[in-house]
Amino acid sequence: MDQHVAIILPHPDDEAFGCSGTILEFRGQDIPVTYFCGTLGEMGRNMGSPFFANRETLPEIRKKELQDACKELDINLEMLGYRDKTLEFEDRDEVAKDLKQRLEEINPSLVITFYPGHAVHPDHDAMGAAAIKAVEMMDESKRPEVWAKAITHNRRELLGEPDIVRDVEDYFEGKMRAIEAHRSQAEGMMKQFRDSPNLKEINSEGRKLLKYEEFYKWTF
Repeated sequence: MDQHVAIILPHPDDEAFGCSGTILEFRGQDIPVTYFCGTLGEMGRNMGSPFFANRETLPEIRKKELQDACKELDINLEMLGYRDKTLEFEDRDEVAKDLKQRLEEINPSLVITFYPGHAVHPDHDAMGAAAIKAVEMMDESKRPEVWAKAITHNRRELLGEPDIVRDVEDYFEGKMRAIEAHRSQAEGMMKQFRDSPNLKEINSEGRKLLKYEEFYKWTF
């Protein structure tokens, strides 16, 4: 199987904060990466800091930010078109069938998604569950490996230590550029990790948090 990585996450910026260092490492090895993004994150509460978006303009702003981030990461983007904050109410089987068809078109060697039940947000859990079901439905001989990202505070207590811990320090600047592309979200979310108003000036706590990307290998 040729190497090709599929990222299946629900929101613009999930890829930047969660696995962009890993993505950049794969791209540095000329491994193609496709991001299947579930929604436009149009119901998000962050509108920039200070505000520059509103409820009407946010969908297009986040779409453009997503496209810009994917350009920074040099990855293919497929937008799935689901509505933000409603993925938990979608028919799980139908979402999985759609994802299975998309995955079979690119024949990935690896899928990265959220760990259902350990991803904090209902959209995260639902997208992760659908992605894993899609892979499970595939022919076993063509089934890609799955890395699942857990972000609950008690993940180690319940799941044990992550199977994969990647130090992405070498790709930190590229990761920050991908995060910065999601300006409407990043400016507010990163405040706790900044020593100044400059988004690039991340304190030691933030740098430590962002330089490691952890995943659990899913077993079928």
